[in-house]
Amino acid sequence: MTAATPFATTPPSSDFNPGFLAFIAFISLAVILWLLMRNMNARMRRMSYRQAAAGRARNEAQATDDDLTGGPDGPTSPITQD
Repeated sequence: MTAATPFATTPPSSDFNPGFLAFIAFISLAVILWLLMRNMNARMRRMSYRQAAAGRARNEAQATDDDLTGGPDGPTSPITQD
């Protein structure tokens, strides 16, 4: 019966070290994550600038249309004092 359990005779090793390769893997994942976050931040900033520019262009076009038609409520009449 002792021959059937060869692993029970050896004590479990508590000296488990991940080693140099695990350290390299962790550092590479950290660098990749940093690069991805930096790229995402740049893309979000560009998208914000584009939306702001589109909003300004839309407001300018609307202001030009309002000037031609007399405003959003229609043409205005001059105010006369009696």
